[in-house]
Amino acid sequence: MDLLLKGKTAVILGGSKGLGRGVADALAAEGVAVALVARGQEALDRAVSEITSRGARAVGFAADLANWPSLEAAANAARKQLGPIDILLNNSGGPPPSGVAGVPANVWEEQFHAMVMPLFRITDLLIGDMRARKWGRILNVASTSVVEPLAAIGVSNTLRSAIVGWAKTLATETARDGITVNTLLPGAITTDRTVQLSRATAERQKISVEEAIQRSAQSIPVGRFGTPAEFGAVAAFLASPLAAYVTGSLIRVDGGALRSV
Repeated sequence: MDLLLKGKTAVILGGSKGLGRGVADALAAEGVAVALVARGQEALDRAVSEITSRGARAVGFAADLANWPSLEAAANAARKQLGPIDILLNNSGGPPPSGVAGVPANVWEEQFHAMVMPLFRITDLLIGDMRARKWGRILNVASTSVVEPLAAIGVSNTLRSAIVGWAKTLATETARDGITVNTLLPGAITTDRTVQLSRATAERQKISVEEAIQRSAQSIPVGRFGTPAEFGAVAAFLASPLAAYVTGSLIRVDGGALRSV
């Protein structure tokens, strides 16, 4: 199926591995020129090399989401090399597992400035080009925990919910400019993050990481964890002209794990 994306450009936050890499691969396969932004230079170089080896166009920029000047420089460099940006994937890492009671104020502030504020700022930086061209796609990666909070990741539940409220409001503000704004809610997908959370579960329950993963998979209707490629395929459709009538939505990519309607 041709998603009609050939010739578009994209900035992918966290694009060197995990969910971001899954999206980068899917978009590149559709003819999108992708700019990957990530902290680790080695993983970034490897991702760019692998994508370009398949005949796609990819560039990489090292930046830390918690360091706005570095992120701003990366976004501007992407625009300089690729031209105006059509698609933005907002994707940030998560905080260590915790509840919410008693979390020190400085932790809330640090995580907000690492997880949330950078997404707001880079969107404001790039959205002007989209408005000028009357076309754009903003995709945000949150979590199914914004629908069904998980006790072990209280800070993440809270801050990702802020992104959901912002995204819904932004979708209304930009709809008539031809810009859609949607938020993907990944469930258990095999990434470094899910392994980290499974390790924390294993320690709490005094079981092996493998057993923790197996138990989690058994609770998912499809009976397994998802893959970054499956996540990327959903994102690529939402980024395409074919999804022009989908905006302000939460899209679950969780194998049916959420029990709510």
